[in-house]
Amino acid sequence: MPTKDKDIKRVVLAYSGGLDTSIILKWLQETYACEVVTFTADLGQGEELEPARQKALMLGIKPEHIFIEDLREEFVRDYVFPMFRANALYEGQYLLGTSIARPLISKKQIEIAHKVGADAVSHGATGKGNDQVRFELGYYALDPDIKVIAPWREWDFSSRAALIDYAEKHQIPIAKDKRGEAPFSTDANLLHVSSEGKVLEDPAEEVPDYVYSRTDDPDKAPDQPQYITVDFEHGDAIGVDGKKLSPASLLTKLNHVGRTHGIGRLDLVENRFVGMKSRGMYETPGGTILLAAHRGIEQITLDRGAAHLKDEMMPRYAELIYNGFWFSPEREMLQALIDTSQEFVTGRVRLKLYKGSAWVVGRESPYSLYDQDLVTFEEGAVAYDQRDAAGFIKLNALRLRTLGKRARKLSRG
Repeated sequence: MPTKDKDIKRVVLAYSGGLDTSIILKWLQETYACEVVTFTADLGQGEELEPARQKALMLGIKPEHIFIEDLREEFVRDYVFPMFRANALYEGQYLLGTSIARPLISKKQIEIAHKVGADAVSHGATGKGNDQVRFELGYYALDPDIKVIAPWREWDFSSRAALIDYAEKHQIPIAKDKRGEAPFSTDANLLHVSSEGKVLEDPAEEVPDYVYSRTDDPDKAPDQPQYITVDFEHGDAIGVDGKKLSPASLLTKLNHVGRTHGIGRLDLVENRFVGMKSRGMYETPGGTILLAAHRGIEQITLDRGAAHLKDEMMPRYAELIYNGFWFSPEREMLQALIDTSQEFVTGRVRLKLYKGSAWVVGRESPYSLYDQDLVTFEEGAVAYDQRDAAGFIKLNALRLRTLGKRARKLSRG
């Protein structure tokens, strides 16, 4: 066990109110003999947060040291939307729902630490996962001298039973479903729900139906498709079906319609930053619709070169977010490039939602680069002379013909 820093007098804990972080709260009090300040973020996880306040009070936290903040609008506006301007997908599939929430939580913890004069911050991430990296890179980027306490890397608890025993010893309430081995663990916010562990650990086995919580079964979804429109301004979604909505309200609306049609399920084996492979199940109904819509409006408003450059940069950008480098200069540089590309990404996209799928069926923009006169096969005003293609092809074929001549010469000996 690492040597404890006895100079720590006050620590800000990212506190969910659940069993694990409640155990951490009590462990911090005992191990460091310090004052604990709790921070609970409402990121749209869909849970009542008042019980977290009551449990913190029960565990001896002063009322003025309990912080519960509604961050839904900030989360979507300043973190989710910038990421979606990049069409970010980690390893080509994952919409980064957990990853993008961590920098905001880290930022708020550091702000509270400065406000209350705390010496340290603490989180409940385990020593095997990505979240420990994401939280701590955020902490250090915002306060290079902050002390970080990661209980899962320090304490001696070696099993779930040991944690339960500790909770019982300190009269920490334990829900009935927590007394046995949890069948799987979840993380939720307004963008997604992720599930991993236990019943999901064998990648050869299908995800059980009871794991899904944010999407209805696509097989049982309505037999008639639903059409919706999403309006964009400078790359950000601003309305659904002609109604202007705030960022959080818009994502909530897309989550609702996506759920009904079973959209946004992903069974993924991913490569964690810490080096291991992990199997998880993600539900991102609104985000899946939003990605399709954003790509749809970009199809008619982005120049080919800009669009292709964005697609080249996207995997790097997504990897930075996944690995916890939101506050890094390279992510900010890429963000500046991406945001520049969104100047004319304005207009309306029409989508069809049906049994697990969302696809674009129409798009329009006052800044559209699509020119029907150029692509039409009908007679009329012609801005494109097909005969010009012959010279274009010959110039592009020059090096291929040169290579072909060399190969023919070599084959003849």
